[in-house]
Amino acid sequence: MELYKNHPRHFVAVDCVILGYQDDEIKLLLYPRSFEPHKGEWSLLGGFVQDDESADEAAARILKQTTGLEQIFLEQVASFSAPNRDPEARVISLAYYALIRIDLHDEECVRENGAYWVPIRKLPNLIFDHQTMFEKALVKLQQKAGYSLCGKELLPEMFTLIQLRKLYEAIFQHEFDPGNFRKKILSLGVLEKLSLKDASESRKGAFYYKAKSNIGEIDIDRIVKF
Repeated sequence: MELYKNHPRHFVAVDCVILGYQDDEIKLLLYPRSFEPHKGEWSLLGGFVQDDESADEAAARILKQTTGLEQIFLEQVASFSAPNRDPEARVISLAYYALIRIDLHDEECVRENGAYWVPIRKLPNLIFDHQTMFEKALVKLQQKAGYSLCGKELLPEMFTLIQLRKLYEAIFQHEFDPGNFRKKILSLGVLEKLSLKDASESRKGAFYYKAKSNIGEIDIDRIVKF
């Protein structure tokens, strides 16, 4: 410590952009901040990195406390280090985004944290730079959807092409032509067609698919440009 005594010391925090998918919409988990500054205003869920943990471990801890889930998709978005981003102290925040199955999370954990799932089309104003964190996370999610399948994180293990298309439409915030989407997504060779059908989508039924394992990277232009 003597070596660094003449250098400034800062707080390090993590903020989690927790995204789920429900009712054909991408939703963000938010809570009304319970303390000043900005008490009662909408915030991402986060906290400070403790002495005995890494930033990744801190983010995983917050997700576990908030949703009751472990071993879920988690990826760092960016660091946010503007000197005045928090009026109380110099706080450097590492933003993460997580993709979770809303139907699998612990609703009691969410209620205990006072959190709510909010569709991203209807987001309220967020405190500090949390809106920018969300926007950067959404771009990362769109990029991920362009070179890999998001079904492993946001859809059940088995899904129809209609369900997959609706997910992509929610991620990219615009509609895809059904025929073109089907042609493009099948041409990538990343899906395994199953013998089971979902009889609820049409009279003939729609075949279920699942993501193949060990999928290589996919050119994003082949998916998002129809």
